[in-house]
Amino acid sequence: MSIAHLEWHEYPPADFAGGAVSVGNFDGVHRGHAALVRAAREAARAARGPAVLVTFDPPPHEVLHAHAHRPSLTTIAERAELLLAAGADRVVVLKASAALLALSPEAFFEDVLARQLGAKAVVEGFNFRFGRGRAGSNDTLRTLCRGAGLSFTEVPEYAFDGEAVSSSRVRAALDAGDVARAAQLLGRAYRIAGVVVAGAQRGRTLGFPTANLGEVPTLLPANGVYAVRALVGGESWPAAANVGPNPTFGEDARKIEVHLIGFSGDVYGQPMAVEFAARLRDTRPFAGVAELTAQLQRDIADAQKALQ
Repeated sequence: MSIAHLEWHEYPPADFAGGAVSVGNFDGVHRGHAALVRAAREAARAARGPAVLVTFDPPPHEVLHAHAHRPSLTTIAERAELLLAAGADRVVVLKASAALLALSPEAFFEDVLARQLGAKAVVEGFNFRFGRGRAGSNDTLRTLCRGAGLSFTEVPEYAFDGEAVSSSRVRAALDAGDVARAAQLLGRAYRIAGVVVAGAQRGRTLGFPTANLGEVPTLLPANGVYAVRALVGGESWPAAANVGPNPTFGEDARKIEVHLIGFSGDVYGQPMAVEFAARLRDTRPFAGVAELTAQLQRDIADAQKALQ
């Protein structure tokens, strides 16, 4: 077992102990997080133990500020799998609770890092904060590690193409609809996933049937039309997706409608993932069905070109 879901006072399996530990939210598991995983692997080899990445469910800010919920870039399950794919040997998902977040920096170090996880090394990013009120810094952690005989590594800020990489910058790119920039920061295409739900079936009458994606728990890019790849039924399809309302027909609800290019069949009720490749245009109203149909034809051609 490579993933363990634990209360903060519970012990993981024995093969999680004795290595290098890195703690963080790791939302998105972007290029900066991958650099942290690489550093944890190096420290783990020196300690002759596993590289253990620790994240939280739910994110601590949701416990501290329940009214300020914001969609994450990844679900907890996706985050754990991405961390393993980046090179982590083990992933611990700690249940974030008021009791855990009330621990002082010293208590978090002693009770969680040293005792529960049996760390021999600790690796953290340059801006890491921990403990009640985020009172602990890397200086605090360095001192605690020295006193306990643990090694400590601070990983500097990671920059890509002249820009510091962070979850907030990925989020800002998606909020602007710049899925290409988000992919550069992530090191892969941004992906959402949900279940295909019944829609108005208007696209089918226009000759452009769409799969309406519902139950998406993560952040949606800005409204617009995108070139995407749709993964459904074990296959990948080139597709064009509209995120947002359908103003031509007076609809204000924000939806995700995906036209799978070259596909025919029924995917209702099936899980689907959508990977964003490029933004094609803004969402806008059209004078009528003929104008909308002509634009949809152009969207499909543009999507195919972008995906080549």
